[in-house]
Formats: sequence, structure tokens, C-alpha cells
Amino acid sequence: MTSSIPLALTIAGTDPTGGAGIQADLKTFQEREVYGMSVITSVVAQNTLGVQDVHHIPLSFIEQQIKSVFEDVAPHAVKTGMIATPEMMDIIADSLKRASLPYVLDPVMVAKSGHVLMEASSQKIIQNTLVPLATIVTPNIPEAEILVNFKINNLDDAQKAARVLVEELGAQAAVVKGGHLRGEAIDVLYHEDSFYTFPTARRNTKHTHGTGCTFSAVITAELAKQRSIVEAVSTAKKYITDAIQFPLNIGHGNGPTNHWGHRLKDTPSKREENEHV
Repeated sequence: MTSSIPLALTIAGTDPTGGAGIQADLKTFQEREVYGMSVITSVVAQNTLGVQDVHHIPLSFIEQQIKSVFEDVAPHAVKTGMIATPEMMDIIADSLKRASLPYVLDPVMVAKSGHVLMEASSQKIIQNTLVPLATIVTPNIPEAEILVNFKINNLDDAQKAARVLVEELGAQAAVVKGGHLRGEAIDVLYHEDSFYTFPTARRNTKHTHGTGCTFSAVITAELAKQRSIVEAVSTAKKYITDAIQFPLNIGHGNGPTNHWGHRLKDTPSKREENEHV
């Protein structure tokens, strides 16, 4: 039976404090009015201060989780986040090859705290296994530098990287997020031989934990609704901007973004409060 309700699947690691990973993805799907499902690759003991420990789920169980979803409630779009090992990538790639649906690749390699979440061998294998399957890949600057093997210091470099991800590594589209560049936070999308830029003013805040997960989850949700890639990225940029500008101010480190921030932007009291943060 084909569902008329948009369905989105996230395949990623966990965050027990709820700011990133599976938990952030499911919150985002809900806010975008998409039914969210999840397959857990790794259980991560982390908080706003960093990563304390990681336990990888057995490969056979990851495979069984994916099978359980697709045999009963097949998604309209899927995203991947933290995939720690080459063996995990192979299992996920095989599943994606059998399914004809939009795939958003968030190449999670390093946590906001700087802790490495992906084995070094996986950082290269991802280029050949998952990037070519991606409808869109969504790296930040450090992740893009690993994938394209050159430094990204400005907007021109980001555009070059996005083009390489598509024309040389095989993704259908790529958006290189500009949060690590100086000045405006300009995201660069390359799709169908065209560049699109999405600038926003930079906000001085440490509460950015889970921004990459949330951004890619919005894109996944919008693709599940059959929106275009450009529409999906535009919506994601607006959503994450609101999530950052209305901080929750929780945690002792890099606090989480506000997944219901988009609901506050038109509230006068919240706008005034935000202006004084």
C-alpha cells in the first residue's frame, strides 16, 4: 500500500541530549509535517560538551533495521548521517541501490566539539560508495575539504568544491555550507550546471549543535514532499537560520539549535527578546 503521507527515513547515530543525530532528525521531520522513521548505526554517548563514548550497532542488525522499514513502511526520501565504518557504508549503499528514491547524504565526520565520528578509512570510501548515489550531498567546509582534497578559503573555493562533488564524484547536487567561512554564512548549491547561493547574516552564538543534521533533515523532508532540490535547500536554509537565531540556551557547551524556532519568528515578544540576546 502506497502512503499519501510523506515518509522520511534517517540512518544515523544517536545523541542522548537530543541536539543532533537521530533525535534532531526526527524532531525536524515532525516540524516539517513529515512522518519520520529511523535506523540507528551507532549509539553515541555525547552532550553539548563533546563525545564520551561510541558503540557501533552490529552490521547484521543495521541491515535488519533497514529491511524492517522498507518491507512495511517504505520511505519517500532517506538521509544518512553518522556512518562510522566502511562495512556500514556497504550495507547502506546496497539498500539505496535497490530503492529508487531521493537520498540526502550528510557526510558527518567530526562532531561540533571536534571529536572524530568516522574512521579515517571511511572518509575516503564515502567518495566512491555513497556520494555517487546521492541526490544531494551537504558537507560543511571541513567535510568538503576532505571529500574534494583541497582547502576552501572563500566563496569561489566553495563553488569549486560543489562542482567537484557533482561533476567528478557523481552526486546529482551538492550544497557546501558556509558556516566556517568569514563574513556572511553563504551556502553554495550546485545543481544542473547552475550555482545558487543562500546568504544569511552571521549570528554570534555557541548554540549550533546539530545544525548539519537539522539542515539535511529539512532537505530530506522537503524531498519526501516532492519539492525540487532548490526549493528544499531554500527551505532548509530559512529553517536553520530560525533555529539558530532563537537559541534555547541549554547545556554547558555548544548548545542545540531550536527546532521550533521557525514558529517563533513572527511572535513580537520573541523578536524583541531575540534582539537583546
